[in-house]
Amino acid sequence: MQILIIGGGNMGKTYAKSFLNAHIVTSDQLSILEKSEEKAKELNKLNLGQVFGTPGHYVKEADLIVLAVKPQDVALLFKSIKPYIDNQQVFLSIMAGVDISTISAHLGAVKVIRAMPNLPAQIGKGMTVFTSSADVTRIELVTVQNLLNATGKTLYVEKEKSIDAATAVSGSGPAYVFYFMKVMIDTAIEMGFSRSEAELLSIQTFAGAVDLYNKFNFSCEEWIGKVASRGGTTEAALSTFDKTLVSSDINEGMYAAFHRAIELSKLN
Repeated sequence: MQILIIGGGNMGKTYAKSFLNAHIVTSDQLSILEKSEEKAKELNKLNLGQVFGTPGHYVKEADLIVLAVKPQDVALLFKSIKPYIDNQQVFLSIMAGVDISTISAHLGAVKVIRAMPNLPAQIGKGMTVFTSSADVTRIELVTVQNLLNATGKTLYVEKEKSIDAATAVSGSGPAYVFYFMKVMIDTAIEMGFSRSEAELLSIQTFAGAVDLYNKFNFSCEEWIGKVASRGGTTEAALSTFDKTLVSSDINEGMYAAFHRAIELSKLN
């Protein structure tokens, strides 16, 4: 299999490294198209495969083309690669807000897979939700899923609108976690801990709680019950969260992200 990654930024580089580290492809089977000369030089030093600066006939040789550019660059991208496209090539797009029909209309491609990864993919702990056009075969879909699994966990969804929902949950989700962690760290410092102590307390608490959840078959509500004893310190905090409508604020924030994802899809 020959893979071409268009866009050598953080995610494009993450995919290249992950595919190679998982021994799914060799560097001879991988190429990257990156228009920035500075980024191209950096990529060449990493030995991730052949790096190109402009589109050419080599584009047609790829079995899979990964579209990993910013959504605002999509019009220029489509125009530059269209002359070299074979409509039977498989396209994997991680461009936020650019739907399958838009990609198909501009490139004449019929086999399009749209995915929404998140930041932890950079360390193999990502969550990627993906869907596909009807022309993608079962074998092609499984092949792409295996590639995506090199960056963490994956979830296939039948309806493309679920990608916008996933953007609000797992795509933006790491920022929600960091937001809560920041509040905990800042508050711990107010309580008298040094920054390093506050970070240790907060980060290890998050990591331990997630590992605990994964190890045993209890719901979040059940785990809360195990930590919060009646009349205790945890109950005092949770009661305050309920009074200040923290859960409602989180819910509204996630829906705001969801609606924005839909707006971006319409714009593109």
